[in-house]
Amino acid sequence: MKILKLEIIRKIIGGILLVSLISVLYYQPLQQYLDIPKTITVFEGQDYTFQKAVPVSASLVSHNPNITLEQDPNTVSLTASENGKDEMLLEFAGIPVKKVDVNVLKDFKVQPGGQSIGVKLNTVGVLVVGHHLVNTEDGKKSPGEIAGIKIGDIITEINGNKIEKMTDVAPFVQNAGQNGQALDMVISRESGKFTTKLTPLKDKGENSYKLGLYIRDSAAGIGTMTFVHPQTKKYGALGHVISDMDTKKPIVVEDGQIVRSTVTSIEKGSNGDPGEKLARFSSDREIVGNITKNSPFGIFGVLNKELKNGIMDKPLPIALSHQVKEGPAKILTVVNDDKVEEFEIEIVSTIPQKFPATKGMVLKVTDPRLLEKTGGIVQGMSGSPIIQDGKLIGAVTHVFVNDPTSGYGVHIEWMLSEAGINIYEKPQEKAS
Repeated sequence: MKILKLEIIRKIIGGILLVSLISVLYYQPLQQYLDIPKTITVFEGQDYTFQKAVPVSASLVSHNPNITLEQDPNTVSLTASENGKDEMLLEFAGIPVKKVDVNVLKDFKVQPGGQSIGVKLNTVGVLVVGHHLVNTEDGKKSPGEIAGIKIGDIITEINGNKIEKMTDVAPFVQNAGQNGQALDMVISRESGKFTTKLTPLKDKGENSYKLGLYIRDSAAGIGTMTFVHPQTKKYGALGHVISDMDTKKPIVVEDGQIVRSTVTSIEKGSNGDPGEKLARFSSDREIVGNITKNSPFGIFGVLNKELKNGIMDKPLPIALSHQVKEGPAKILTVVNDDKVEEFEIEIVSTIPQKFPATKGMVLKVTDPRLLEKTGGIVQGMSGSPIIQDGKLIGAVTHVFVNDPTSGYGVHIEWMLSEAGINIYEKPQEKAS
């Protein structure tokens, strides 16, 4: 009986402790402590404000003269004038309760885009986009399928010779067919490279030999420029990877080009149908830049011609992912001809990502003009720069199929990193 009473008392005490712990975790001042990041990163000339638990006081450990703190009963504001580092100490009744690293980065600005661009990608080798059957004397067969070649594979070599375009393939096929020989093929696949032998077959209705494969060596489309780095002319666009329309797999890029493009009409989006910008490459097809990378964060390269959007041509500061906030913002994009326009949107949610990741923001188009013209976000709008409080914060990437007024955005810092631009680079020290 005594043991039973002790067990009941233990359960009651355990319940009280659990309720107390939950209450402490939801206690607002504690929540504010937990919400303060371990590291605060800002650019020169920017400030950072956070809520604090009363009556906490903040101070700089190293007393960096280029970093100033202002605080009132509810907030702490940090302002930085020059790049550098320090630590901020939060104290309660003179007792240290939290230490926060403060990193001030060198002032950094990029030129926002918004221009409609034509994109041409040249693949590494030739891409297999389908199989077809050759009508031989012995029935219908696909030599490519017999050789184990799959849709999405890339043919990079034939008989020891590098394959760069479709016209490189035909002479090998006809020669091997006439001599009754098999082709030595080097195939690149997501899992790695492998070799196989393929024997071309003659179509009885034609005087030619065939691989039994549909192949392609380039892809073209349109998108939107996101940013240009004025000093290096490096750019980023689209905000997402370009995949082959047949294989649905990312295109492995050998090289590529971008040209100016003109929007000719809009297929308005609706539920279940995201809509599309219809555009054509500029009549002169003048190449304005190259493409060196096709990644989950967009396409990247270097411009060789100046590109201006006509409404916001001065470089803007950027906002890191933790500095983006829910609320009003703007996008720059083209919906008619080649005129870049500004439209209102709302940042519905944002994730302060510590590591590169796509879909960092959810956004909603609120501008009546854009909703009337496009129905929201349409294909071809990917890469449209997002601007909030005078800072470039990211790019439009995807539309919600069942709600074309809404979609995803990617944070600008990840696109800059993919472009080979290091915003965290330490400035060179001056010689004494």
